[in-house]
Amino acid sequence: MGILEKISEIEKEISRTQKNKATEYHLGLLKAKLAKYRAQLLEPSKSAGAKGEGFDVMKSGDARVALIGFPSVGKSTFLSLMTSTESEAASYEFTTLTCIPGVIEYKGANIQLLDLPGIIEGAAQGKGRGRQVIAVARTADVVIMMLDATKGEVQRELLEKELESVGIRLNRTKPNIYFKPKKGGGLSYNSTVPLTQCSEKLVQLILHEYKIFNAEVLFREDCTPDEFIDVIVGNRVYMPCLYVYNKVDQISIEEVDRLARRPHSVVISCGMKLNLDYLLETLWEYLALICIYTKKRGERPNFGEAIIMRRGASVEHVLQCHRIHRTLASQFKYALVWGTSTKYSPQRVGLTHVMEHEDVIQVVKK
Repeated sequence: MGILEKISEIEKEISRTQKNKATEYHLGLLKAKLAKYRAQLLEPSKSAGAKGEGFDVMKSGDARVALIGFPSVGKSTFLSLMTSTESEAASYEFTTLTCIPGVIEYKGANIQLLDLPGIIEGAAQGKGRGRQVIAVARTADVVIMMLDATKGEVQRELLEKELESVGIRLNRTKPNIYFKPKKGGGLSYNSTVPLTQCSEKLVQLILHEYKIFNAEVLFREDCTPDEFIDVIVGNRVYMPCLYVYNKVDQISIEEVDRLARRPHSVVISCGMKLNLDYLLETLWEYLALICIYTKKRGERPNFGEAIIMRRGASVEHVLQCHRIHRTLASQFKYALVWGTSTKYSPQRVGLTHVMEHEDVIQVVKK
């Protein structure tokens, strides 16, 4: 029996098994086996031979956004509208057959937007070049899931399932579990909160499935068996996702209102160019980017060229940026900062001061 058949059998057994106290250990084991087989499925084949054509592109700009969705939902049209790149758009499916990069210029930042080929059901198993599409999506900072507003929730559920099965966790944070395999000493199990979903016995059974018999496990939050398996596997990607519903000009205003109120959702129409500005604003928030301007002594701030950093960046991070002369870090005495991160302007700060959006910095050397 091949891996795909084994995965299919386990999925059927999970759906057949009624969830209750008596079956929680059995379900935990099935989920551990499922995760193990899926990991094997994603590993590249070790057999020799010509390699298949990949389509990852070099990472450039200040952030990377992956545009995924089913065929003919408007991804190529969206790329052409938001960037100066032309991506072929047509009414038939699979117009885009490779990865097409474009650049969104917004608030002084260059955001790389990747138009990926349409995903179909079964992509995680390699159908329709799905594995390559998903591999590129894992390298992004934010995923934009383009959905057809006229198709209801079907597309969203199928895409979430495909991404979930290959270890991409959307709009979720990493489980707060400390896990460390050891060479001996058995299982050291503890928790700082009451656990309602995982017991010591279940944890032990899941670890045994992965041939781990000696480990330290500390639960700092009430996690599910699935989340514990994610921690053991260790290659999960946690990333923000924006659900973008296109073609809202073809549905009722009540349906538009319902979709717009869903968490992490934005409604647009590429055909009528509706709500694209709001989408850009929301994307900027999800990317957590900030603009920082520099100032030389006795001169006005340089508002023409911003340094783009991640939210939470300190003065030290700014000095390590390639746009700042590298000798400044070794000669740093203090910095003067103007902006919302200070109590008064200018404020004299050290290396640990956290910068905010549109702050101005002047470095004073020793």
